[in-house]
This record gives sequence, C-alpha cells and structure tokens, in this order.
Amino acid sequence: MSQIAYDPVKDRFAGLIRRSRVLRSIFYSLLDLFFLRSWYVRDALRTWYGEEVLQIEKSDARLSILDAGSGFGQYDRFMLHAFPGARIHAVDVKEDYLSDCEYFFKKDIEEGFIRFRKMDLLEPKFKKSYHMILCVDVLEHIEEDVKVMRNLQKAMKKGGYFLMHSPSHLAEDDADGDESFVGEHARAGYSKEELEEKMRAAGLEPVRLRYTYGRYGHAAWVMLIKWPMLWLTRFGFAMALVLPFWYLLTLIPGLLLMRLDMLGDNPEGTGILGLARKVG
Repeated sequence: MSQIAYDPVKDRFAGLIRRSRVLRSIFYSLLDLFFLRSWYVRDALRTWYGEEVLQIEKSDARLSILDAGSGFGQYDRFMLHAFPGARIHAVDVKEDYLSDCEYFFKKDIEEGFIRFRKMDLLEPKFKKSYHMILCVDVLEHIEEDVKVMRNLQKAMKKGGYFLMHSPSHLAEDDADGDESFVGEHARAGYSKEELEEKMRAAGLEPVRLRYTYGRYGHAAWVMLIKWPMLWLTRFGFAMALVLPFWYLLTLIPGLLLMRLDMLGDNPEGTGILGLARKVG
C-alpha cells in the first residue's frame, strides 16, 4: 500500500481552489458531504445553538465564536449561515490558508462578521472571550494538548462551551503498518477516558463524549476517502478521471452508512467528539 500524507494532498487541493470563489464553494460542499466528522460537528453545533442561543441573547447582544485551527474555513462558512449575527474569530498557524480564507470571506470581513488571524494556540493572544470555541482535528497534532485546552478555557466566557473533534486512540489501526498514515500527529488520538481526564485538567467539565466513525462510518470512510486518497497518492491526479465512476457505485451506500453511524452511540470508533463547558 502506498504511503499517504494528508497535508500535501490538502495543500494541493488548496492550491487548486485558491482564487476561485466558485470552486471553493463547491469544495466546501464536498467536504460537508464526504467527511462524516463534518456531519457530527455541524449537528453538535446546531444542537448547542438551539439550546443555548436564547440564554446567550438574554445576557449578551452578540454571539461570539472562536474557530481554533480554522484550516480551510468550512466550519466558518457553516456558522455564518446557520447562526445569524454571530461574530466569528478564526485562527490558524498557516498563513496561506488564512490568506485564502480572507479572499473568500471578504464580504463577511467587511461587514464585521468574521476575522482571520495567525495564532499559535500554545501562545495565544486573545482580546475577548467567547461563548463557543470550536477545535476540529487540531489537538492530535499538538504535544502539549492540555496546555492548549487550558489556554482556550481561559478565553471562554463563564459557562462557555468547547467543542472538539479528533481521531480516537483506535485511529492508528488505519495505518496498515505505515507510520506515515498518522505521522503528522503527536498522538494517534484519544479514548473517552483520556479525553475526559485532560478536559478536567484544563478546567473544562465534559458534557458529552461520543465516538464517531464507528462500524458503519468507518466502512464509509474507507470507501469514500481512504481508498481514493491512496489512489491519488500512488497514481497522481490523473486518477481523478476514474474517481467519478467509483463514486457512482459507492456514494449512495457510503452516505447511508454515514447516516447509520449517527443514529446511536458507537461503542467504539476511530474518531471522537467532545463537548465540554467551562467550570464555574
């Protein structure tokens, strides 16, 4: 099996959509469709918003959200549409990603709904506090993860929420003996017990911990993501000419499997979603 490294593939996609709003919009839609973690994160954000926004509006005129490790900005796009009037601050360490997002979100920036800033989460410089902090597939890359969670906890309003997603401790099973598969990570991922312990150490009270990519979701990921990315790595982007035929066969079954994955609590999975609240 060919080696796979996600960052170079992601960077290549970023280059293709860099200065096209149309292509970037399509890319966001594809991310939301194909990646089960996006299904889980968006569902958790909708639930939080529905339960909390009325209380927030009674005490604060503006909903403030921090996207800690914003990447391509796909969750920022979702929140801008789903949470009217929210103010979003998106931070990342990759200047090229931030520049691309600033180009795409130019109108929202001008209207004051979002801003992008380069920031190291180990040495953050926050000027305000937030009702919600989102941190998707970031912590597994950072050795001092408790320090990052503690820094983010300090940037939260009283009773604020922290929503994260990461690979679980079982994600290394996908390496197939190839360390490069998770070689970009400081750890394979988290178990529920480890994540709960680290959240509490950072001053966060776990509200819900949930395994994602269970039996059904993992099968869908192998079909829709893992194998195509391995083929692209081995054969280059010429393989993109073949992938539409592959997805004609696998897309509908894969989406059904992803939906089944979300219907109940998975006893285990290769991903984990954590929602916590600021203590006190």
